[in-house]
Amino acid sequence: METPEDKRTCCGSLRGFFTSAKFLIYMGHALSTWGDRMWNFAVAVFLVELYGNSLLLTAVYGLVVAGSVLLLGAIIGDWVDRNSRLKVAQTSLLVQNSCVILCGILLMVVFHFKDELVHLYSGWILTICYILVITIANIANLASTATSITIQRDWVVVVAGQDSSSLADMNATVRIIDQLTNILAPMLVGQIMAFGSHFIGCGFISGWNLVSMCVEYALLWKVYQKTPALAVKVGQKEQQVELKQLSTQKDLENGQSPEESSQPLMNEASAVARPDSPKQHGCCYQVSEPLRTLRAGWVAYYNQNIFFAGMSLSFLYMTVLGFDCITTGYAYTQGLNGSVLSLLMGASAVFGICGTVAFTWVRKKCGLIRTGFLSGVAQLSCLMLCVASVFTPGSPLDLSVSPFEDLYTHLVGGKTLSQSEPTGIHMDVNATFAAPTEEPLQSYISVSLLFAGVIAARVGLWSFDLTVTQLIQENVNESERGVINGVQNSMNYLLDLLHFIMVILAPNPEAFGLLVIISVSFVAMGHAMYFRFAFKNLGTRLFLFCSPEQKVETADSPSLPTTV
Repeated sequence: METPEDKRTCCGSLRGFFTSAKFLIYMGHALSTWGDRMWNFAVAVFLVELYGNSLLLTAVYGLVVAGSVLLLGAIIGDWVDRNSRLKVAQTSLLVQNSCVILCGILLMVVFHFKDELVHLYSGWILTICYILVITIANIANLASTATSITIQRDWVVVVAGQDSSSLADMNATVRIIDQLTNILAPMLVGQIMAFGSHFIGCGFISGWNLVSMCVEYALLWKVYQKTPALAVKVGQKEQQVELKQLSTQKDLENGQSPEESSQPLMNEASAVARPDSPKQHGCCYQVSEPLRTLRAGWVAYYNQNIFFAGMSLSFLYMTVLGFDCITTGYAYTQGLNGSVLSLLMGASAVFGICGTVAFTWVRKKCGLIRTGFLSGVAQLSCLMLCVASVFTPGSPLDLSVSPFEDLYTHLVGGKTLSQSEPTGIHMDVNATFAAPTEEPLQSYISVSLLFAGVIAARVGLWSFDLTVTQLIQENVNESERGVINGVQNSMNYLLDLLHFIMVILAPNPEAFGLLVIISVSFVAMGHAMYFRFAFKNLGTRLFLFCSPEQKVETADSPSLPTTV
């Protein structure tokens, strides 16, 4: 029988959890991710609607976002490293939400006065509005990148303390929140736009971000108060120790008190610690500083012992085997309707959540490095179904059709390079996407195998992603954590950009099978890189799944142990 003391203990533990720094981080991340997912879904729809159901603005926006993160990822990470955690989190939060609010208001104005803007100054005002929307939305995405680096890659590590298992649980919980919001947030804003209007959708997103910004700001402040370790970074701690030593030595020499000599020493230490101070160099040196920061970031990333692990994750972005616009577009050409696709996306999210849960269990049993190895084997095994789908009945693969045919017909508007009809598909050269013919496909075996492989591979994919994320968290020096994660984001965007270029060069369904084979090849190369990393650290013990792991060898002492 439960006693009143037991009830009080249970209530106290629950109250303690709901007021803990972990729960507050989860709440703040859920609010932030919800707003991001709504905005990312809605902005693509808004841009298509603004430009007369064309994908031009959406494509431009995608290229601008990818290019910006690719070029500025290291610089953003360096900014995260150089400033205090609270300042970085608050600044990025305010910039991100303010830009989304401003962009939403601008879109409301454009939607409401679009007919007038079209004829005003021959449409130049409307063009300026397009440019402003894309620019402001891009700034919001860069601020979101800074938020992601500082919260998910730094704050989570500090809050978890020296407990590797706690860090793994927090990473898995954060990823589950990502998966759930990725499903539910677009559904909500989609229903609002469907039953209301795009004008109402913009207003709702702007209002949400205004309220969410205030709540997230308060949650960040609470987490910061509850976790004293967040107040000082490693580099700042070392500088304080040096200042104290310098101050003591100066006092002994000059007979001054520490208070009297603290300010000159502070300036002196600052000058020593930051030899690149703008005051000491000319204008050209200051202008070129971002380029030096960019180069230094990539060099630091290359010199990390987890370099091949990070590169392996980046190579997984060079794929068409994900639930993005490319895969859904191909599914439409194969006769799958929106209802079936929504069910498949839901199944994909469920398997992704299973992957995050499996990560925590396998890591406890086999260790972190082996978890990545097993996750890679699982993902590649499932993707073999996608390779098999290329050669099974119902596949539109036709090597006699030039992969540049569809691109050529869109550019010149003339006849196709090849007069052969696509298998089971009727291509309209004036349409943006290929549409299925009225005749049903001869077989759905190919597309069924394709999506079975894509969905099943999500278990290994998300488990592997969490593995590499935690390896970076544990083995990158705290003073470099921001810049290394910034470069990692840049690498991810670079490979993602290459996969879009690959699709642009071969957009017709007949060439999709080749894209599948290329994608699986890049995934295999990524896991080969990870195998090199894992074998270098564990040797033949990599295959002894129940034996303990050793720490990854690093030049500086890592923040957390990777032993089980």
